[in-house]
Amino acid sequence: MKKKAALHNLGCKVNAYETEAMQELLEQNGYEIVPFKEGADVYIINTCTVTNVADRKSRQMLHKARKMNPDAVVATGCYVQARGEDIDPCVDIVVGNNKKKDLIAILDEYYNAQHKVKKELLDINHEKEYEEMQVTHTAEHTRAYIKVQDGCNQFCSYCIIPYARGRVRSRNLEHVLEEVRTLAASGYKEVVLTGIHLSSYGIDTGESLLELIQKVHEIDGIKRIRLGSLEPRIITEEFASSIAVLPKMCPHFHLSLQSGCNATLKRMNRRYSAEEYMEKCDLLRKYFHNPALTTDVIVGFPGETQEEFAESMDFVDRVNFYETHIFKYSRRAGTKAAVMPDQVPEEIKSERSAKMIELGHRKQKAYEEKLLGTTQEVLMEEAVETEDGIYQVGHTKEYVKIGLKTEENLSNQLKNVKIEDTKQIIH
Repeated sequence: MKKKAALHNLGCKVNAYETEAMQELLEQNGYEIVPFKEGADVYIINTCTVTNVADRKSRQMLHKARKMNPDAVVATGCYVQARGEDIDPCVDIVVGNNKKKDLIAILDEYYNAQHKVKKELLDINHEKEYEEMQVTHTAEHTRAYIKVQDGCNQFCSYCIIPYARGRVRSRNLEHVLEEVRTLAASGYKEVVLTGIHLSSYGIDTGESLLELIQKVHEIDGIKRIRLGSLEPRIITEEFASSIAVLPKMCPHFHLSLQSGCNATLKRMNRRYSAEEYMEKCDLLRKYFHNPALTTDVIVGFPGETQEEFAESMDFVDRVNFYETHIFKYSRRAGTKAAVMPDQVPEEIKSERSAKMIELGHRKQKAYEEKLLGTTQEVLMEEAVETEDGIYQVGHTKEYVKIGLKTEENLSNQLKNVKIEDTKQIIH
């Protein structure tokens, strides 16, 4: 009789990719994948540790899994790697980063040893091998996220991820292309290249992200290429001009900012100034028509004065992002920022967050209003029923969610849609 496995993912797109790859491994080895509710033989939680909230959610899901199965709870991912041996006793099997590919062998050993608690953790900070995993299908039916890189060498003062993911390790370029070809043959029209620090792709192998993009562009069947989060410094004249001539390239760029104040950026150990960041945005706007620029901003970083916050607000206002993701600073033990003086009180973080969110919403609305009256290519994904009727919904190349009022099933088709009403812009 087949063993039943249930998986739950927390965190980033890289984690999501690895969860789907583990699910395929389980399927290939005779497991039946079931929903995350009572009745599975093994529960696998892919954890996250990027903030204190992520830690709490990871613990909650582990305890929830334990209530549903007293015999086999697997904890994997960044929360597990960062905690090391100090993991919750409700966990039966600990699988660190760079060991997920060995999940089946680890489970077999656990069952053969009569359910003896098992911990598989590498010293991730000295790991040099990229963990090769792959997917042939994903939860989405039109867009596939592809992990091409792991680890980070940046050591921003607030961030725990380099300690959980280790140093930069790039995936073999041919392996990436092979996976893209497989996905294209399965009908996927869009691929998103993603990694923990995507801009570092190839620094350990002598290749480059630009080279990878150009090779993926040659693959038949793929109609769109999208990029995960980028460091501003990768946006050079050569990079921007080279990708701008590729018709499949989506003009949607997520450039991590974190703060628009130079003094704060320096304390964060971000290796650029606000002025350099603006130059990168200008370069993208030079080579792409009305690109969607999105970003992350941290408010309430240690030492952030009211003046520094105002400077950051003013900068975000001037850049005119399409979307701004706001995070209140989260103190992470083991990072330099955790022991910095002048920690900002929670109530002030909340006030600043609310102001930045309101600004972000205004900028998003302004970007979307410019689309009214234009015709956009939309990759259709699903049907959505609203009070106004049934809409076929998908994304433009800029990743704006658009609806077309029709009952015709258009899933995975590229359609030119005239945007005549704000009701067509879906949130």
